[in-house]
Amino acid sequence: MELWDLYDKERKPLGKTHIRGVPLDRGEYHLVVFVWTFNSLGQVLMTKRSAEKQSYAGLWEHTGGSVQAGETSLEAILRELCEETGIYATAEELHLAESYRRSNDICDIYFLKKDVPLEEIRLQPGETCDAKWVTRAQLEEMIARGEVARPDAQRYRQLGSKLKDLLK
Repeated sequence: MELWDLYDKERKPLGKTHIRGVPLDRGEYHLVVFVWTFNSLGQVLMTKRSAEKQSYAGLWEHTGGSVQAGETSLEAILRELCEETGIYATAEELHLAESYRRSNDICDIYFLKKDVPLEEIRLQPGETCDAKWVTRAQLEEMIARGEVARPDAQRYRQLGSKLKDLLK
């Protein structure tokens, strides 16, 4: 059972936890985190969602997940990055690129610049089944072919100019 801390729309803690999978009440939000990992060649790391996933199975995405009760956004993205890819990073290596609110989520998007050879990526069974580094052109082709999970394609468009110096 996964528990989330709850927040109001201004990101103020509500002082209560919530069980994942149970619908949230109006005015309740939980934190979700994502990281875009770039290498020095200007490529971004994409991971493929396992076939067992309920949503977007078999599609490519960026690393991310829900912040668990008691965690900060930064702690959660470091955990998710390690769990889903085997990449260890420090808080100092991460840059908070953007925060925004969705229907019942408050999302934080981080950028990480780190050279990690593909053979060092460690995938999480049941979560990720493949990984690859792609250029901007390759990512756009993947999006056009419908190979990228819709929320990740939307985040790519949303980030726009913030990616210009990182993704070639």
